[in-house]
Amino acid sequence: MANEKLNTGPEAAKTEEAPAPVAADPARSEAPAPEHQPEQAGPAEPGDVVISAEQIDALMADKRRAARAEVEKEETSLEQEAGAPGPERPAAEKAEHTEAESEKAPKKAGPRKGRPAKADKAAPGEAQPSKRDKLSRSGGKAPEAPVPTDAGKGTPAKEAAPPEQATQEPAVPPRPVEEGKLVYLKLSELHPFHTFRPHPFKVRDDAKMQETVASIKLNGVMVPGLARPEKDGNGYEIVAGHRRCRGSELAGLEEMPFIVRDMTDHEAVEAMKDSNKQRDQTLPSELAALLDLEVEDIKHQGGRLKGVAEGDVGKRSVEIVGEAHGMNYKKVMRYLRLNHLVPELINKVDDKKMGFMPAVELSYIKPKNQRLIAVSIDGEQASPSLAQAKQLRELDKEGKLNGDVIDGILSEKKKEDRGVIISMAELEKYFGKEVTPAKMKEQIMTLLDEWKEKQPPELAKAPKKMEKDK
Repeated sequence: MANEKLNTGPEAAKTEEAPAPVAADPARSEAPAPEHQPEQAGPAEPGDVVISAEQIDALMADKRRAARAEVEKEETSLEQEAGAPGPERPAAEKAEHTEAESEKAPKKAGPRKGRPAKADKAAPGEAQPSKRDKLSRSGGKAPEAPVPTDAGKGTPAKEAAPPEQATQEPAVPPRPVEEGKLVYLKLSELHPFHTFRPHPFKVRDDAKMQETVASIKLNGVMVPGLARPEKDGNGYEIVAGHRRCRGSELAGLEEMPFIVRDMTDHEAVEAMKDSNKQRDQTLPSELAALLDLEVEDIKHQGGRLKGVAEGDVGKRSVEIVGEAHGMNYKKVMRYLRLNHLVPELINKVDDKKMGFMPAVELSYIKPKNQRLIAVSIDGEQASPSLAQAKQLRELDKEGKLNGDVIDGILSEKKKEDRGVIISMAELEKYFGKEVTPAKMKEQIMTLLDEWKEKQPPELAKAPKKMEKDK
């Protein structure tokens, strides 16, 4: 109908054959014509699109509904796949998996002592390791050839094979694997720290990482990492040097210098923690993961805690960790709660897009509803206040929380905070340390009164409520 009105002008006959571009858009053909339509000299330009504020709100609502539908779909698929093995096993499960496979595999195909199992046989498409590489890993000694069952009938030709290979290729200096000595490890043999918990510190491909990559390309890895052999013999666990390992990978290297050391789980945790003390800034998620790791480490030493009953090991471990970090018990427990947030929310805490205390409250909410809250935060461009977070937690507990309810709570106008906070450090710059807070307030009010008298009459009038409070 809108198109017929547009073609009532003198040039209607010319435009009947070619329909106006707006007719191709069903949304525009159904929308009522604007009130100023009759004043137009001709049909609207093809590129002109008029969208009202109501349409923008509707589009944003549709976007949030689509995002919530995606969350629902992911949750449904996760529930259906519950119990099914994922594509990759966590590093902490490698020991059990490899041990089970090694029992099924024939002994003759097993790894040699002191050598990672997966390095014995190259993957399809990769070159087999040379004798020089094997000799360098074994400390310069050729491995003993297996003795066949019919040794008396065989010929000694195979025994001479290792010396022939050694003479064909130039010998290289051995790479010692003794305690505390430097050794070059293949990046494919290295696994991130996974003792008790995954590595608590993030390795990001940011500007600092690019600087590390450039330095490695120019000078190599100048400080070796620290690793310990995996308990199942399958490679090495990185204790210190995760960023250098990632930088070496991005620089195109295949190996990196490491000091391999046999360590207990507790020693590995302490060494990892000490190696990360020099970090410029620790993110809330990293500190939360580190505190959780330290608490778990102490729990594994529960039998060695003097004067602590078995039932109090958990609480006492939190107190011990808090004392080491200068925190009280409650603060440590709040940080531990951050480990229960979904990645979409914990990232907002790291990026300072959501407060610490509201995040603690949201950590008690079901993961599915946490993801819906993250969608609403992105849509409303507003993070929940502490009061709103408590309200969301209570509704989740009652089973009344859904996407529409979350949108309604976050869209509410937050209570205006009329308070102004000025720290003592800021005030001392003007008053000095000897002036009491009462004197400071008195002087500030005097200065404000003088400032008010200098203002124009219309600005100098204070609201009635403020006059009454005064």
